[in-house]
Amino acid sequence: MTTKTMAFEAPRLRSGAIWLCALALAALLAGCARPPPEQRLRQTLASLQTAMEERDLDGLQSALAEDFVGPEGMDRNGARGLAMLSFRRYRAVGVTLGPAEIALQGDRATVRFSAALTGGGGRVLPEAAQVYEVETGWRESEGEWRMTSAQWKPKL
Repeated sequence: MTTKTMAFEAPRLRSGAIWLCALALAALLAGCARPPPEQRLRQTLASLQTAMEERDLDGLQSALAEDFVGPEGMDRNGARGLAMLSFRRYRAVGVTLGPAEIALQGDRATVRFSAALTGGGGRVLPEAAQVYEVETGWRESEGEWRMTSAQWKPKL
C-alpha cells in the first residue's frame, strides 16, 4: 500500500467509525426515549384524572378500552353516561387520587388507589364529597394503556 493510498484510507475509516458511533448513539437514545410501562401507565392515570376535572368526556372515554367493564356490567358508554350526569349536576368536579399501587403482568396491569371525588357549584366548599377504594384493570396495546375494568366502593 502506498503512502497516498494510506492517506486516503484513514479519513474513510474515521468517517465510517464516526458513522457507526452515531448510529449506535441514535439506537441507544431511541431505546431510552420511550418511558417504561409503569411510567406510561401513571401518565395515563394522570391524564384520566385531568379529563375528569376538566369535564372532558372524550378524554375520559379515550382512556377506556372498547371492552371496558365496570360495576354491574357497566360498559364504556355507560361510564361516559355516568360522567356526563356528574358533569351536568356539578359545575366543578374535583378528583384527588391517593398513591397508586401498580402490579404489572406483561401487557396487563392492576392498579389500586383511593380516590376522593367532590362536586359542587364552584364555591370554596363542595356540595358533595366521597372517598372510594378503587381497583382498575389495564391493558397495553401499541404503547398505549387503556382501562379494561374498574370496581369501586365507598371508603367512608
